Amino acid sequence: MAAGVSTGDEVVVPAFGGAEVAGAVRAVGARPVFADIDPHSFCLDPKAVEAAVTDRTVAIAPVNLFGHPADTVCLQELAQRRGLRMVELDSAPAVVSVDAVRRRQYASYLDMRLRGVVIPTVALGVQHSYTDYVVRVPGNGRPDRDAFKQALRSRGVACYVPVKTAAHRTPEFRVDVRLPESERAADETLALPVQASMTKRELQRVVSACNGLGGLLMEPAC
Repeated sequence: MAAGVSTGDEVVVPAFGGAEVAGAVRAVGARPVFADIDPHSFCLDPKAVEAAVTDRTVAIAPVNLFGHPADTVCLQELAQRRGLRMVELDSAPAVVSVDAVRRRQYASYLDMRLRGVVIPTVALGVQHSYTDYVVRVPGNGRPDRDAFKQALRSRGVACYVPVKTAAHRTPEFRVDVRLPESERAADETLALPVQASMTKRELQRVVSACNGLGGLLMEPAC
């Protein structure tokens, strides 16, 4: 509402991890238009956003996901060129805390030791805060990721699926559009524990459990 979005307007939002912002768009009488994500950052892909823009589009609403910021430089350039507004929901400055520093250290530890899963990718010049440490478990679709999750949990690793279904595939927002990166991310992603309160032994357990299950996996999908 503060951005001037109203009934009949369209707002481009991410299909993966964008259900809440889509709900906010609908709450003011506007229509959320789902765009695909960059497969590495999990945030809105500027090219996909441009393809989704119509004459009724008034704004772009990116979401910073799992601690990786959206590509606001490219999205802002697109918004200016097409006469759109940018609604940045995560505009507060990042707080550098002891916990945040520790999460980055733990993420680096996992990056160097995990095998068989696709570790998070950080764009050049970006600082990832790792509010979630999200890997991909590639294979033949959802059963592979879910089997991997259950196997990890049986070994004491508190992992979970961060986004169970892309927003455009949910009953609330279902639309007949194919957004392959968002759909694949919903099938393959798994959040591993990286809380600042973890001990070195707990981190080692995550690595040991993941690497010991490598036989469930196939070649990385991205």
